[in-house]
Amino acid sequence: MDNTALPVVYVLSDSIGETAEFVVKAAASQFNSGHIEIRRIPFVYESDTVMEVVEEASEFNSIIAYTLVLTELKEQLEKAAAEKDIPTVDILGPMMGAFTQVMENGPRMEPGLMRRLDEEYFHRIAAIEFAVKYDDGKDPRGLLRADVVLIGVSRTSKTPLSMYLAHKRLKVANLPLVPEVEPPEELYMVPLNKVVGLTINSQQLYDIRVERLKTLGLTTSANYANIKRILEELEYSEKFMKKLGCPIFDVSNKAVEEVANYIFQFIKKGSMTK
Repeated sequence: MDNTALPVVYVLSDSIGETAEFVVKAAASQFNSGHIEIRRIPFVYESDTVMEVVEEASEFNSIIAYTLVLTELKEQLEKAAAEKDIPTVDILGPMMGAFTQVMENGPRMEPGLMRRLDEEYFHRIAAIEFAVKYDDGKDPRGLLRADVVLIGVSRTSKTPLSMYLAHKRLKVANLPLVPEVEPPEELYMVPLNKVVGLTINSQQLYDIRVERLKTLGLTTSANYANIKRILEELEYSEKFMKKLGCPIFDVSNKAVEEVANYIFQFIKKGSMTK
């Protein structure tokens, strides 16, 4: 082994190894110029891979850093590396040990959990971006790509519900129903187990719209907050939704979380019965 050569750090992980590589680079930066060679070996689940890495590392001035959670692999790596006089660093071990002291339940010891958490995060972000892009019928093409399509008159919580459901990683598009405007043809192409109608008590809708106009600095005498107009809209929307055949949820005096949970369960049940 040539101790004068550029240090080689082998990064072993049961996931993609980004966390371990970041720690290695941070530590190396404290030594001279921080020039090292990093060889990342991701998705390590078998003992053969561990032995191959140790054998190769023994030929260089090396360190083995790892984020492995399977006890048998960690023990095998530590033993084989010790026999070759190769320094090892268990990057997750000390932190997991600390958590063990303060958590009621022990660690799950499942490889790749961080990667799955990352995937869930990116799915959530994608769902939020989808909800923003296809909010309020901006682009009817989104109806065909959505996991859920919410329909109803203005101010029936379509947008807040879309964002809440997006945080559950559902892609939601919503569409306002207006008596004078024919819904886009894409709506009739969406499977009914993905369409949810929303309705609300007329008096509550009136109060909401009046407050909305005040917020915008507009007169409350506008047709938007006219009770007769509101009744016409609600009658039209409910008649349309019944004809379409989609379920109808009444959002009157209900929190967004409560309605969202009903919708989430409906969609989940629909996907299971396909």
